[in-house]
Amino acid sequence: MKKIEVVAAIVLYDDLILCVQRPESSLEYISKKFEFPGGKVEVGESFEQALRRELIEELNLIVDIKSHYLTVVHQYPDFELTMHSFICESNTPNVTLNEHLEFKWLSINNLLDLDWAQADIPIVNKLISYE
Repeated sequence: MKKIEVVAAIVLYDDLILCVQRPESSLEYISKKFEFPGGKVEVGESFEQALRRELIEELNLIVDIKSHYLTVVHQYPDFELTMHSFICESNTPNVTLNEHLEFKWLSINNLLDLDWAQADIPIVNKLISYE
């Protein structure tokens, strides 16, 4: 089984959290699902370096990475995903969608309104449990 290691940003701006919608995919279980932005860790990168690179590539967004939040290991039908999430702060709500279909800035109370990718749900649940 293929194993993939990724990073994800829980981006905060004015008590809101950035949620992005994945593009359409042949893998129905992740197609058009919402997720926390991020992506794959490349060889030689730290988690923080990968996160900064991915946010710039995907959203033209520069953030202040504050702390590790939660690491999730999730078994999808075709691969195993290890996702390291980090609390980040943005000084702007402005993003440019270079890969995603849509973005939303939501309060913690509204996170469950979205159709999340399965691997992101433990992060959503932890965020909600602290509210």
